[in-house]
Formats: sequence, structure tokens, C-alpha cells
Amino acid sequence: MKSTYPFLKKLIYAELVLLPLFISQCAPKSSIPVTELKLSLAQWSIHRALEAGTLLPENFAAIAKNDFGISAVEYVNSFYKAHATDEAFWEKMRKTADSLGVKSLLIMVDEEGDLGNPNAEERKQAVENHFKWVNAAEILGCHSIRINAFGEGSKEEVQAAMVDALKQLCTYAQKHGINVLIENHGLYSSDGKWIAEIMKQVNMQNCGTLPDFGNWCTGAKWGSTQDGICKPVYDRYQGVSEMLPFAHGVSAKSYRFNEQGEEEVIDYSKMLKLVKESDFSGYVGIEYEGMILSEPEGIRATQKLLETTWQKIN
Repeated sequence: MKSTYPFLKKLIYAELVLLPLFISQCAPKSSIPVTELKLSLAQWSIHRALEAGTLLPENFAAIAKNDFGISAVEYVNSFYKAHATDEAFWEKMRKTADSLGVKSLLIMVDEEGDLGNPNAEERKQAVENHFKWVNAAEILGCHSIRINAFGEGSKEEVQAAMVDALKQLCTYAQKHGINVLIENHGLYSSDGKWIAEIMKQVNMQNCGTLPDFGNWCTGAKWGSTQDGICKPVYDRYQGVSEMLPFAHGVSAKSYRFNEQGEEEVIDYSKMLKLVKESDFSGYVGIEYEGMILSEPEGIRATQKLLETTWQKIN
């Protein structure tokens, strides 16, 4: 039997080492991206139906899952103003989402006062106005709230005010396990360098960004670039690139599509390449804001474009 040992060793070596190596060299490369594309649905994508009463805000998780096959959602606070401090309401929403297997990611918070207000007393009030949405986000199981970086004053004054406000708000949110994210939404907030500098000065782990593919008009509040009228416009690709290092989410804004299914205003290949190369591992939120396609059609067109583009740039 001793004389067979060398043969057995060679056979085992061939099976365990050489054969897998040969197979791996001959097999075609996988088409699966190195980083998985995780999609969520931003509630603003159905804002017209919600405002008209065709759809109900409390059914959002079911709409995302049943109508679009999407298992992660981003809420907008304006549809829940009457329930802001109603813990039972948020607990019911959480229970519904959990039963559907839907993750609640964040609440987008608007119209709660300017966090960039140079007036310290008014700024403090704006900060405290956001506390109830931090509480709601915690009950829902969200990771973040999204805020706006608005304020009247010079670029330097508003930036300093935002740093102070975020330190206050993030300190409160930290106790509840919630992040606070700035989205580019027009005026100074559509300046990527300005936002990045705020992130560096605040320097808190739960302070971050939510870069949006649209909203790069620095000349108007909300910053929409849908109609091409607003001037001046910050370079959207540069802005997203500057915000990505601090991103806890990405908002894939879409307006209109050509016959090939490509977005006509935003180069999705260029955008998603930036996202992928940044090693971003969070969710990319579908946020259709166009007027040509219906909201369901726009959501599906954006979803398809994201999926196909993500595969192509792998």
C-alpha cells in the first residue's frame, strides 16, 4: 500500500487545485455586479396621486411592494403632518411594512423652518421642529431623516448656521439611532463643495448626505432642473461626486425618457458609474418627477433604466 501514496497525493492535488483553476479560467465571467443594486421607492414619485386622494399615504409600503415589486421605501413628511406625533400611527405603519417585508429607510422632512437661519433663536426652533420626525423615523425603523439646508444670508453665514444646527440636531438624533442627511435642494445646497464643507465641519458619524441626480439649480429653492429654465446650474456630476463620500442614500431623479428608455436630462451611465466607483453600498431611491409619463409608468421606466444601466457598467 505504501507505493500508492505518491499517486494518491497527485490525484488529490489535481482534483482540489488544478481542476478548479482550469474551470475558473475557462468559465465565462459572471454578469452579476460586484456591488448589488438595491432599489427603494421615494414617496414623491406618487405625490400627484396622493395629493388627489387617489392613493392613501398609509398604504405606501403596500403600493411599493404590490404594484412595483420594491421592498424599501422613503417617506415624505408632508403627507403625514396630522400624524407627526402620533406614536400609535407610526407603530401601525411599522407593523404593516414589516408584514409585507418592506424596509422603511428614511423620512424626507420639508417646511419645518430653516436650519440655516443665522438667527440663533429661530434656528434652535427649527432644529426642535425636526425632533418629532426623528422620533417617527425611529419607530418606523428608518436609518435617517432627510433635511434641507436653507437660510437667508450670505453663503458663509448660512453655512455656519447649518453647522451649528446640524450639531444640535445630530446630537438629538444620535440618541435615537437616526442619521441626518442633507439633500441638494437648490440655492446654496446645490453647491456640492459647500455641502461637503458642512460635513467636514460637523464631523459627526450620523451626519451625512442624500445626493440627488436632479435639483442642481443654485438660483431657486428646491433646485429643479426639469424644464431647463433655471440658471445658474451646478454641474450635477461634480456635485454628486462631492456628496457621495458622505452619502447614506442616493436619489435617482428622473424627468423624461427617449424611445430607447434613456433619461433625456441626466446621463444615468455617468451617474451610476460615479455611484459604483464610490463603493456606495446603500439604496438608490427611484424618484420620478416627470409630467409626460404617468407616475406608475415613470417609476417603472426609472427602475428599468437603473437595472439595465447598472448591469452595463459592471
